[in-house]
Amino acid sequence: MDIEIIAVGGYNEVGRNMTAVRVGKEIVIFDMGLRLDQIMIHEDAEVENMHSLDLIEMKAIPDDTIMNTVEGSVKAIVCTHGHLDHIGAIPKLAHRYNAPIIGTPYTAKLIEQQIEGEKKFGVNNKVFALRAGKKYRYEISKDLNIEFVNIQHSIIDTAMAVLHTPQGAIVYALDFKLDRTPVLGNPPDIARMQELGREGVIALIVESTNVRLPGRCPSERVAQKLVRDVMTSYEDDKNAIIVSTFSSHIARVKTIAECAHEIGRKPVLLGRSMERYSSTAEQLKQVGFPETLSMFGNRKTVDRVIRRMIKEGKDKYVPIVTGHQGEPGATLTRIAQGNSPYRIDKGDKVLYSANVIPNPMNYGQRYHQEVLLKMRGARIFEGLHVSGHGQREDHYEVIHLLNPQHVIPAHGDVDMTGDYIKLLEECGYTLGNDAHLLRNGMKINVTK
Repeated sequence: MDIEIIAVGGYNEVGRNMTAVRVGKEIVIFDMGLRLDQIMIHEDAEVENMHSLDLIEMKAIPDDTIMNTVEGSVKAIVCTHGHLDHIGAIPKLAHRYNAPIIGTPYTAKLIEQQIEGEKKFGVNNKVFALRAGKKYRYEISKDLNIEFVNIQHSIIDTAMAVLHTPQGAIVYALDFKLDRTPVLGNPPDIARMQELGREGVIALIVESTNVRLPGRCPSERVAQKLVRDVMTSYEDDKNAIIVSTFSSHIARVKTIAECAHEIGRKPVLLGRSMERYSSTAEQLKQVGFPETLSMFGNRKTVDRVIRRMIKEGKDKYVPIVTGHQGEPGATLTRIAQGNSPYRIDKGDKVLYSANVIPNPMNYGQRYHQEVLLKMRGARIFEGLHVSGHGQREDHYEVIHLLNPQHVIPAHGDVDMTGDYIKLLEECGYTLGNDAHLLRNGMKINVTK
């Protein structure tokens, strides 16, 4: 029974991740993601109303037409976490496959919300929630089953996916960090990874995002201390404090809300994605926020709440907002442009608890946003962040824990995946033999 890895998307770029694994005549797809910067280039793009073929042509979602050349049938679609570059294309592509969609409980709920918002296609795939842990397995067929291994990332309920086959395991690790002291959730299941390594891993498909960064990725506890250090220094300050972070980063949102509560200000989540991610986590009892927190997503409601904040006093609230990448229409961007009832006064503080996602469009938009804020008198605080992606030494550890026969780096352009090959060569792997550099549309058989 031969095993083939098909690189569908995310091997030429960061985003639109999708990998297929064929075991004999049965196929399992991992992720169906969106590439957000390609959508942002087309300002009028309303994704929910667009056809998949148009989005493929825009290079915004994976070109899964390669699946027509793969002999076999898709038995499952597996998603490791809820970021849009991993689940954002499900409403456009999943209906082509008569297969269930499997994700961790939080991921599964976000997928269901994505499907509900789709306006072009009817997506009738069943969505199953699978908890992490080797005792919770999803049986795909008599030969295949899926296991989730607990891991940490910048969104809660992230897992490594393990496809168990008669030949051994295929491990899909997009995305992860080895945070042994997380703010939310359990630490990575290192013991299970080591156990899988002893049982036999045929192939590791792994992200390459931060492999070029030396050392280990700092714990989320470090970001917690950075945020706390700034926010609690201004407990008696009468100026505004506005904080922007990734709306999906529930652990960070929790930290910011707790710091606001600690200095006597009410935390307020503003923005559709802020409300969606946090309210979903709260409903699933995966996070507890201070009782003073409130959240609002609808644009008109957001503006009404902002007017109330201005009237009662900006020093009584901490707005936690979208827009740290300078995205058009996001709450912080509207504030910077003067298109919101919230007015920046001299001495107001804007805290960025997120790094710029590295592409020219984001750098330009963020720069423009900061200039506008500074012109209005804002004081800018940056760098209150740590990444959700493992660095070089984290990858070194995972490789040695799992001891895979083959490694396929993904989630990056050729410079990033090429850097991963250099690490693999240091670990004793050989390019073209057991270390494989793939591009979108390529296949590799790992059992020959």
